[in-house]
Amino acid sequence: MIGVDAGGGDRLALAVLTQYRMATTEQTHRVIAPEVRIEQTRRRLARLRDEGLVDRITLPQAGRTRVWFPTPYGVHLASEWPEMRGHRPSRTVSDPTAVRLKAGHTLTVTETALAFLQDARRHGELCQPLDWIPEAHHPIGSGEAVIPDALLYHRRGPADGGNSSMLRAFVEVDRATMGPERLAAKLTAYERLHRYVPVVPGTPANHPGTGG
Repeated sequence: MIGVDAGGGDRLALAVLTQYRMATTEQTHRVIAPEVRIEQTRRRLARLRDEGLVDRITLPQAGRTRVWFPTPYGVHLASEWPEMRGHRPSRTVSDPTAVRLKAGHTLTVTETALAFLQDARRHGELCQPLDWIPEAHHPIGSGEAVIPDALLYHRRGPADGGNSSMLRAFVEVDRATMGPERLAAKLTAYERLHRYVPVVPGTPANHPGTGG
């Protein structure tokens, strides 16, 4: 077995940008490699851009902050990896205009992910970058679904597994842009998700242990 993680850092960077939709240079650095100098992350992102896997926009109103996102080729490549299976990004994830228009909310969600990641690291708990899954689709029946800003997996307790517990949480990031009616509807949808039991294909809807 070859003991070399060839391209491991590049792979994680592309996987994070594909799963998170976008991130600034600083956010990407803090997610994937906070223990090294940020110049290494800048070089990594530049290399991935040269290879056609990621691209960037500049937000002039935010001090000319660079925001990175995956290209269609990058999304296609990352989607073939085992750790990314079942995580389908938005169809507009590689569109520069969509990235610019969604940057305010999506970058705030990424900053929220960092709060959880950094807290886990401080306490020696297990919460990896890809344990944060934005916009995970959860059906609630009748063709409807709950789509939280993110789904978080977090193993609380020592990272070696002793006396630890697995946690799963839905995360909603409030930027005071949602009216009270929409907020109430979202809370109702979560209540429906809590009660929802999927119907097994070929099983009558009124069979014990099923629901819709």
